[in-house]
Amino acid sequence: MKRFALTLAIVAAAAAATGIVAFRASGDPAVRAALDKHDAMAWLRSDFQLRDAQFAAIKKLHDAYSVECEAHCNAIQEAMLARGALKTAARPDAAAVAAADRKVEELRLVCESAIAAHVRRCAAEMSPEAGRRYLALVLPKIKDFDHTAAPDLGLNRHKH
Repeated sequence: MKRFALTLAIVAAAAAATGIVAFRASGDPAVRAALDKHDAMAWLRSDFQLRDAQFAAIKKLHDAYSVECEAHCNAIQEAMLARGALKTAARPDAAAVAAADRKVEELRLVCESAIAAHVRRCAAEMSPEAGRRYLALVLPKIKDFDHTAAPDLGLNRHKH
């Protein structure tokens, strides 16, 4: 369940702010209900008018990606902890801190590239118009992820 919730949160975190704007513009009751429940998959289904087969395919992608996402989260958290320990040492080693900074950045880039690929796979399951709209909403949000805690549906960021 944790992995499923994490996957749902990724989609929601990436598109929450834009989704809310789209929701308010459309006034769709199904979208409103999904947002009120903080149900990212229901929001996705309603806002992008996914047919049952499309929704099932995207849900399968999300479920599979959650394992990869969890691995990215764990790696980033570990690298950030290691970097923090280096920075707070009595005599911080500048070279070691710089290497730790590079490691965190590398892991962040791997994570964000993987999320972008996942988002593109999801968009490919939608109608062409819905897929383009989904990509336009979600892809620009990926660069804003701050990678510091678990994803939060109420924020415009992905956190590790």
